[in-house]
Amino acid sequence: MPKVTIIGNTSWGNTLGILLGGKGAAVKLWTRSEAEAKELNQGRRSYSSTSHVGEALNEADVVIWAVPSQKLRENASQAKNYLTNSMLLVSAAKGLEVDSDKRMSQVLAEEIASSLRGQICVLSGPNLAREIAQGLPAASVIAAQDIALAERARELMESPKFLLSTSDDVIGVELGGALKNIIALGAGMIDGLGLGDNAKGAFIAWGWSEVVSLGVTLGAKAGTFYGLAGLGDLIATCSSTLSRNHYVGYELAKGRSSSEISASMPNVAEGVATTAAAHQLAKNHGLKSPVINLIYGILFEGLPPSRALIDFKELAASHH
Repeated sequence: MPKVTIIGNTSWGNTLGILLGGKGAAVKLWTRSEAEAKELNQGRRSYSSTSHVGEALNEADVVIWAVPSQKLRENASQAKNYLTNSMLLVSAAKGLEVDSDKRMSQVLAEEIASSLRGQICVLSGPNLAREIAQGLPAASVIAAQDIALAERARELMESPKFLLSTSDDVIGVELGGALKNIIALGAGMIDGLGLGDNAKGAFIAWGWSEVVSLGVTLGAKAGTFYGLAGLGDLIATCSSTLSRNHYVGYELAKGRSSSEISASMPNVAEGVATTAAAHQLAKNHGLKSPVINLIYGILFEGLPPSRALIDFKELAASHH
């Protein structure tokens, strides 16, 4: 029976606990506080919780970070002294770190011992947590620089209704999962403005072409953006009412402020911080990214969401 530690009392962390506990793994979820652990342990779950990092990581075979992207560095730092060479280290966080513009596996690698960096995998794909927790079928990608490591992770984490494929394109899998949230914010704005599915389809296509261009510039394989960790995740996140990023975009278009929306949500919409990082990355590499620039302007420069309509013709011209 494999021993799995999940770092993060998030909807995704708890869903992974349900998945892995349900297939027989001995799962411990590490929470921020004793009160959180106590509350979780009072429920009938297929996993246990603790607020003590040493207890959570003791003899773990797999460690999964399912935390908000801006909290990964802090959580990795707290865990690093308890990690061993026998552990498989999996990042299930989707985002880019704002201050550094780095991917989650890069952040993780910087915080842990250099001897452990070869054990890092990343998990991404169309994995809306609530659907998976309900037992609905889903498929995602597990990526590692060493494909044998990705296969090992797949065998440990796959279940009959949560199917995993493997990839050695860590950069592409991570960027697909992170950058699609920017496009989902815009799709939500277009829905909130009532501009229709034709406009939304065009906007998504234009935005995704920018994502692919940025991804390839950063070292990803173009094909990865048309697989599960790219197009599959994009479709789910841009269309589902369960998507936090679509929700944020929709509510912004309805006139609510970003701070008001964030305060009303139990979980983090990763696309907001990722937009800032992606905007900077595109600028650093001299890439034209009018869709990303537009979302950035709405989020951080006070542009009204109605600019999505005002700039529609301009966006079309820039993507001929």
